[in-house]
Amino acid sequence: MERIDSWKYNEFKQVGKDYSSEEEVNVYESSHADFRDIKQESVELIEKLKLKANDVLADFGSGTGIFAMEAAKVCKKVFAVDISNKMLAYSKNKAIQNSITNIEFCNSGFLNFKIDDESLNFATSTFSFHHLPDYWKGIALERLNKMLAYGGCLYIKDVVIEKKNSTRNIQGFIDRQEFLGGDFLKEDAEVHFREEFSTYDWILDGLLERSGFKILGKELYDGVIAEYLCVKE
Repeated sequence: MERIDSWKYNEFKQVGKDYSSEEEVNVYESSHADFRDIKQESVELIEKLKLKANDVLADFGSGTGIFAMEAAKVCKKVFAVDISNKMLAYSKNKAIQNSITNIEFCNSGFLNFKIDDESLNFATSTFSFHHLPDYWKGIALERLNKMLAYGGCLYIKDVVIEKKNSTRNIQGFIDRQEFLGGDFLKEDAEVHFREEFSTYDWILDGLLERSGFKILGKELYDGVIAEYLCVKE
């Protein structure tokens, strides 16, 4: 990566919502509670991944740390990786309050996080991967593949667009967000599709496979949300 440092994408630049803002960080959990239960999602994901006591996991875009803290109750070590120092400070404080000591909080991202090759058993990303343009998604996946041990798993859940009826599905998603959270969530959804980098599922399929992953499971919801469970071959 050293050769491209002069033109590498700046993943620390906030895209969409500005999570370097303490105000945005403080309302993150309450605003998301209008349309998702992050704690329950975290518990279910731990069961899905079948995490074990000796596992090492890195969660990219760790946000307020809900999943990282749940995973840390099971895993040997968790890396909570986020580009926002405000998010990391918030989640670190929660970990201290809950006496959780096996999380390493890293102000980094997909393109900059450094760890020894093949030292992770799991890499996860929930609603964070869309912050990278497609070319850099490919670079990020190649890096993640190197970080994972052979047979290690990659989990991605994100806004991913199905080609069929894409415009109708996107508008349907925006309308549902407005119903659930009024103008705040409506505007958040509109900014996402206008300014962020969600891609087609067939593009993400190809990027994963070309980066050395086998897709074990793929679920599409309402044409705009996708879950991928992949293994390093």
